[in-house]
Amino acid sequence: MSGLGFGPGGLDCDDVIRDVYLYLDDETDGELRNRIRQHLDGCAPCLKQFGLEQDVRSLIARCCGNDQAPESLRERISVRISEISVETAHLEYRAD
Repeated sequence: MSGLGFGPGGLDCDDVIRDVYLYLDDETDGELRNRIRQHLDGCAPCLKQFGLEQDVRSLIARCCGNDQAPESLRERISVRISEISVETAHLEYRAD
């Protein structure tokens, strides 16, 4: 996951992960939504991350009903998921 900006859909992984909640909430414009979808279709690590984000969102919805999670909680969860993703990516690419 680099900041080069040359991933699928013309987006780098950092941008996709940063905007995944906007994508899930349908709060992006049509062009960005299509670019994120193209990226997710062609990038397995981001698609895996996207699945985790969907699972977290579903869990919060089940536990909290229609209540919105506090922004501080969303930020902490997002940071932790990113940390886990980096740890996982590091382990996946480690030469044995």
